[in-house]
Amino acid sequence: MRTKGFDKGLLISILALAWPTMLQELLQTAVQYIDTAMVGSLGTAATAAVGATTTINWLVNSTISALGIGFLALISQAYGAGNKDLAKRAGAQAVLLTVISGVAFTALCLGLSPVVPVLMQVDPEIRNLSAAYFFVLYSPMLFRSAIIIFGTILRAAGDTKTPMLVGLFVNIINVILNFLFIYPTRSVEIFGFELTFFGTGWGAVGAGAASAIAFVFGGIAITVRFFRHKEISPKGQSFKFDPSILKPCFKVALPNALQRFGTCLGYVAFAAMVNSLGEVSTAAHTIANTVESAFYIPGYGMQAAAATLAGNALGAKDRQKINALCKMLIFIEVVLMIISGGLLFIFAPKMMTLFSKDALVIALGTTVLRMVALSEPFFGVSIIVEGMMQGMGKTLMPFVANIVGMWGIRILGTFICTGVFGYGLVSAWGCMILHNLLLFAMFAVYLISGRYNPLNKKRKNSN
Repeated sequence: MRTKGFDKGLLISILALAWPTMLQELLQTAVQYIDTAMVGSLGTAATAAVGATTTINWLVNSTISALGIGFLALISQAYGAGNKDLAKRAGAQAVLLTVISGVAFTALCLGLSPVVPVLMQVDPEIRNLSAAYFFVLYSPMLFRSAIIIFGTILRAAGDTKTPMLVGLFVNIINVILNFLFIYPTRSVEIFGFELTFFGTGWGAVGAGAASAIAFVFGGIAITVRFFRHKEISPKGQSFKFDPSILKPCFKVALPNALQRFGTCLGYVAFAAMVNSLGEVSTAAHTIANTVESAFYIPGYGMQAAAATLAGNALGAKDRQKINALCKMLIFIEVVLMIISGGLLFIFAPKMMTLFSKDALVIALGTTVLRMVALSEPFFGVSIIVEGMMQGMGKTLMPFVANIVGMWGIRILGTFICTGVFGYGLVSAWGCMILHNLLLFAMFAVYLISGRYNPLNKKRKNSN
């Protein structure tokens, strides 16, 4: 029921779509915490070896995710317009691109595995370990592509629960295999009984193997669910290239891919500069990134809902719903990010001690986490506006904003601070925060102008 100034139905729709994604992110982050803690128990060198390639993981996943965004915009708008046939045809094309991207990234990642630690300026003593971890982790790229792209398509169709359940399945397998692969066979006393637990003792490489096997199971599970979906299953559709589907998808995906590729290359450059600061800075940066990710869960959960609902509203040509959606999403997002930022500021030292016993690493990580906690509400606005624009297929402006912020502020600033003036990790994270604040300013201007909503422009032109 709709009342003046408040749309209860819209709020329910937002929360119904957002909570499974939030829970999925929470579970994924919990497993990331467990991974980091388990590897951290092996020592700072193991943590640095694993963490040094984290930004490459973002680069690969983000490039594949961009393909999913192209399909998300098309399918969510098709749903809003009631065109289910178009959605199914798009699903079949997504299968084709999943296979192509999965095979291509497998060959690329495995071929580059010995080179990546060198490019990332990893300490020579741990380069072989880092390369082995990277090789194992990226072996099942076909299955990882399926998880990313098919999960995005299911969310576009309003099904956020399936990706959540598959994510839970993947995480459970990952944790169980971590215990088997990271540690050697050992005896553990539980309630006065001494039990022997089998283990391979593979260390950091074992963590990569556990994740890789979990991705295989997850890729199979989400593919089966996708093909069984009543409304969006690609069964019976043509799997040949269809330009009428792929052209609008690529029109949305290309700027998003360039944005993700450009920003992730920035993350790689940023991480390389951090890695050059030494083992303590690398470990503190890796752990702080892991800790910080948990406190962005509300933001990215809301972004998924924003993209789907904005696409639906645009497909239905409902200008007022888009504007109302934007106001409600931003209000909820800012409140959630204020809470999460406050919790991060308060519990930063405790969170760091979960992953490291090194006093220097803990102190440095606490400092940068408390810095970034203050900027979270501002970054939350950027997350929501960008999510809505993705759902409506407007990916050019986010591309420009993110590239300017990444390379003009974060990378250039970090190079000057660390390379020229010799400052440490705190200065690098300061540049990262300035990057986030610039994004907030650019998206806020775009939001206030009304240009984020394509139907606002059409209405103006018709007057």
